[in-house]
Amino acid sequence: MAAGAASLDPTATGVLTIDLDAITANWRKLEKTGVPAECGAAVKADAYGCGIDPVVRALGKAGCKTFFVATLEEARSARAAAPDAAIYLLGGFLQNSGDALAAIGCRPVIGDLQELAEWDIYCKQSGWTGGAALHIDTGMNRLGLSLTDAENLAPRITSGNHGITLVISHLACAENLNHPLNARQLTNFRTIAGMYDGVPASLANSSGIYLGGAYHFDLMRPGAALYGVNPTPEADNPMAPVVDLKARILQIRTVERGDTVGYSATWTARRQTRLAVVAAGYADGYLRAGGSSDGTRGAEVIVAGQRCPVAGRISMDLLAVDITDLPANAARRGQMVTLIGDGITLEELAHHFGTIAYEVLTSLGRRYQRVYKGG
Repeated sequence: MAAGAASLDPTATGVLTIDLDAITANWRKLEKTGVPAECGAAVKADAYGCGIDPVVRALGKAGCKTFFVATLEEARSARAAAPDAAIYLLGGFLQNSGDALAAIGCRPVIGDLQELAEWDIYCKQSGWTGGAALHIDTGMNRLGLSLTDAENLAPRITSGNHGITLVISHLACAENLNHPLNARQLTNFRTIAGMYDGVPASLANSSGIYLGGAYHFDLMRPGAALYGVNPTPEADNPMAPVVDLKARILQIRTVERGDTVGYSATWTARRQTRLAVVAAGYADGYLRAGGSSDGTRGAEVIVAGQRCPVAGRISMDLLAVDITDLPANAARRGQMVTLIGDGITLEELAHHFGTIAYEVLTSLGRRYQRVYKGG
């Protein structure tokens, strides 16, 4: 549904509301935190599940000028939404991708000498001068040029057409303020960035922004924090919540004391129990690990303004909620309940799911009706 739409489909079994104004407010907060560095935005994974087209348009209107994506298809979507922005493809320069990148003015993030050689050949043969970023591995040990390779390439920038528009690295442990790898990566990156005089440098992700000004360099590239995920897990979340998830009750039923609920009969009613069966499950990103058993309490759902525990295993399309403690007529068939929002945070669900808030956010399914606020 288009940004600004407010009407709900009465047949929708679930509704995911995404607050574009909250996303732009989070971006402005991060931008202010990092002044004078530029604040870009990571919009990979369909803007962390929030929708790349509306998110890029909203951030572009707010003043964001640089976006980072993971795939060529994401780059095309970002370009359509932000015709004048700088767009970097974190997935790099794949063989035979040059024409597609040039067609949309997308800059590959190059992290390998062979990749760089192929890109150079393409640029020489095609005449493309769109530029690229160099990715330096300072300690993540994932993608990126080694420190030695980066140092050996540094004299390249004395060439008038070196084609390098950005030097980046990626922090491995930024969410842990006191992790020693942060300082080591900063030292390594500062050394390499200093060799690329005149080329903008970028190190800080969402959590890296809160490590302090030394990590900001010329360009910050927050991702998850834009969408409400806490970039400072050791402190209160400074970000505004972005998503609200509701799902519909399909049935109210009563089970007797001693009855079991759900697959594998892991949960047993200790009293006569009223259940609300809700139209959401692990196929929708409400992960199976959030269920409960006789020995383990699972996630909670807000029904009629009150927290109620999940009863039994999460199914592919359904979950059961114990509503026994609600007033008799508080819950009814067809009513919406809250799975995320009204105090249930992404971090809380991630705890119950045994994962991180990033995975919760990017797993939210396509069967929900999507409604955008603001933007």
